[in-house]
Amino acid sequence: MEFRPCIDIHNGQVKQIVGSSLEDQGDQAKENFVAANDAEYYAQLYRENGIRGGHIILLNPVSSPYYEATRAQAMCALAAYPGGLQIGGGVNADNAAEYLEAGASHVIVTSYVFQGGRINMEHLDRISRAVGKEHLVLDLSCRMKNGSYYIVTDRWQKFTEEQVDGRTLDRLTDYCDEFLIHAVDVEGKSQGIEETLVRQLGEWCSRPGKIAVTYAGGVHDYEDIELLRALGGGRVHVTVGSALDIFGGNLVFGEVLRRIRN
Repeated sequence: MEFRPCIDIHNGQVKQIVGSSLEDQGDQAKENFVAANDAEYYAQLYRENGIRGGHIILLNPVSSPYYEATRAQAMCALAAYPGGLQIGGGVNADNAAEYLEAGASHVIVTSYVFQGGRINMEHLDRISRAVGKEHLVLDLSCRMKNGSYYIVTDRWQKFTEEQVDGRTLDRLTDYCDEFLIHAVDVEGKSQGIEETLVRQLGEWCSRPGKIAVTYAGGVHDYEDIELLRALGGGRVHVTVGSALDIFGGNLVFGEVLRRIRN
C-alpha cells in the first residue's frame, strides 16, 4: 500500500470539498477547507517527502469562468514536481500531451471515456494510443445505487450504466496504468471508508497481473488506514484528504506517511 497525495483545485484555489456537493451551476461546492497556500506549495511538499503518484484534480469545467485560474494553479504544481504528479479534469486525447509536456507523469480521464452512460471504446483507444498506456489513469470514481457501485462522470455528478466490478476492471486494464477510485458518497466527509468497495478492490488486486488501484474517500483516523490495509490486502493505495492536518484535519501528515510506509 502506498500513500497517494492530492491537490484538488476549485475556483482557482486548493480546497477540500464534499464530493457529492459539487455543482457546475454557479461553481458551487460545500467546502471543508480552503488553503492559504497555492498548489505549488503542496507539490513542493510532496516532492520533499519523496511521494510520487499524487493526483491534481481540476474541479471546474472548461465552461467555468474560474477554469483558467484553476488550470494555472495546476500547471504551477506540475512545474514544481516534474514527473511526480498526475492530473485530471477535462483531459481528452487532444490536450493530454500538453499536460505530459508540462510535467505530469500521467493524465487522468473519466468523462472523455464514459459518455452517454457507457464506455466509449473509440475514445478510450484514442487517448491510450495518444499518451501510451503507461501514462494513462482511468478515474472510476463511483457512487452506490441499488446496492452496486456505478461510475460517475462530469465532476461526479452523472451516473453511468457501468459498474465498478471485476468485469469492468478487467475490460479496461489493457488501456491504462492505474485506476483512481473516489468513493464519492463519503468523499470529504471524514466519516469512514466504503468498506465493501475497498474489499472488492482488494480481491481484484490479489489476482496475478493486475494494475495499481488507488482508493480515496472517507479516511478520518489512523484506524481507517489500517482497516483499508486489511480489507485491501495491502495492495490498494490510499489517498487521504480532508482528514490531514495540512488540509485542516486531525491526522498528522508525517505520521500518516510513517504508518503507510511501515
